[in-house]
Amino acid sequence: MIPAREALERLQEGNLRFVSDNRNLDADASPTRRSMLAAGQEPFAIILGCSDSRVPAEIVFDQGLGDLFVIRVAGNIVAPSQVGSVEFAAARFGTRLVVVLGHSQCGAILATLEELQQPTENQSRNLRSIVDRVRPSVEALLATELRHDQEALVERAVRANVQASVNQLRHGSALLEQLIENDELLVVGAEYSLETGLVDFFDGVPKSG
Repeated sequence: MIPAREALERLQEGNLRFVSDNRNLDADASPTRRSMLAAGQEPFAIILGCSDSRVPAEIVFDQGLGDLFVIRVAGNIVAPSQVGSVEFAAARFGTRLVVVLGHSQCGAILATLEELQQPTENQSRNLRSIVDRVRPSVEALLATELRHDQEALVERAVRANVQASVNQLRHGSALLEQLIENDELLVVGAEYSLETGLVDFFDGVPKSG
């Protein structure tokens, strides 16, 4: 399995191809590739991303079949099933990189802010479970001056939510903690821009050199 830094570089390069509309259209999804993967997989990165239809990880990172182990859930939240999925891929396949991928104008973030500012009655308990997991990372922002600037509030909340998920993965699993301590796993946070297509890796990225 390739090292985390190399995996990160591969994602960054793929995203730049996507943004420049210079995507790799070769054999990444060919019948030959599909046949090769039938016996097993070795994804080089784990992506915990949002379910938003505008942020498909394989496309925005210009990757093909078998390249990414993708976990998608509204708001890129971390619940036990997401932790277990990351543990599975890291332990079973030896994947060295985890990316928590949020995005601009995230609907789960907007819904949480709306609920905190104007609570609704009889909200679905399933929807509330998502809101409740986003709430801790954004609630404190409403006590700052950001509450007077909705656009800035949402921008900050998106990143705060990504960082909260990153921290949960880093410190909410004995297995993942051990892998991180042994330099066998890197967990980083990133934000995808719906407007530009660029992914900004802003949390936990190793310094070059």
